[in-house]
Order: sequence, then C-alpha cells, then structure tokens
Amino acid sequence: MHFFRIHIVEFIRYFKSSQADSRLEEVNMPPQTLDQILEGRRSQPNQLIEVLQDIQKNYGYISKEAMQAVSQGLGVPVIEVYRVASFYKAFRLKPFGKYVLTVCMGTACHVRSARLLLDQAIGQLGVKPGEVTPDGLFSIERVNCLGACAMGPIVVENRSYHHHMTPGKLRKLIETLRRQKTEENQNV
Repeated sequence: MHFFRIHIVEFIRYFKSSQADSRLEEVNMPPQTLDQILEGRRSQPNQLIEVLQDIQKNYGYISKEAMQAVSQGLGVPVIEVYRVASFYKAFRLKPFGKYVLTVCMGTACHVRSARLLLDQAIGQLGVKPGEVTPDGLFSIERVNCLGACAMGPIVVENRSYHHHMTPGKLRKLIETLRRQKTEENQNV
C-alpha cells in the first residue's frame, strides 16, 4: 500500500508540474502520427508497452500528452500508463539531447576511474545525468553496466562505443560533437 501511495504522489507531481521543461513544449506531436501508432490497437490494453515503445521510437520520449492519448486510445487509466512508463528504465519521460553520452559505472569501469568521466561530462556540459543542455545538444546518462567490461571505462555516444575513455578524450569528443553541430548550422 505504501508503494502505491508513493506512486500516486509522483504521478500527481509529474502531471501538475508547473516547471515544465521548455523543450517539452517545443516538441509538438502531430495527432495523426499518434493516431497511426494507436491504429489497430484501440481498446486493447494489452498493447500498452508496445504503444509506448513506438511513441518513444518516434519522438525520443513519452510526453504527458502522449500518455493521455494512449490512455484514451487503449482505454487504460492514465495513472496506469504513467506507472508503466515510469517503471521501465527504457522509457524516457523527458526529451534528451541530440547527443546522449552514456557513462558506464559498472565495477570494471568504476575501478578504472569512470567517476572522473562522469565528473568531466557534468563539469563540461553543466548538466547532471538525466538533464539536457540548454541548447538541446547533450544529455548525460549514468548506467550500471554496458557489458563491455574488457574495454572500460566506456562512454557511449548515441550507440557508438568509445573504449578506454579518459577525461581528456571525453573532453575532445564533446568539443568535436559541438563543433560538428556548429558546422551543420553554418551549412544550412
């Protein structure tokens, strides 16, 4: 019962938060795309996880508006949609940056100074794990293990593994990614 009460409190905070991330409001999900995701699944509550996966695949995260649409479309209470979306680590409830830096903190990486990598990313980008830089370019994730222990410490940048990482290499990687984005903007 205690767990349920805590979940209700988190749910209310999430849906009534006045400190909405400005990027949440920038991302307007076209209703037809959500409708396409729900097409053929309406009134089928057993499709909840698959629908959430498709929404995240298309938009990179699951917004409050998407949860409400899923609730109506599948006939599932919105608190159940939130409960499932917030339970599984694979689902994101906030948008992430264009470049997601995932720092492995598993035992093999930890003993090889992975904490220094996390500190480097936090210091250089000015955001904590789970947050997005103001320009929307970077996010930091911290995970328990990436399964590449022999190559640790590991930092993954959008599914690209960077092995035997050092704070200096990470600094250069971030600078390179930022420079690439600047060059892309100038070429547009």
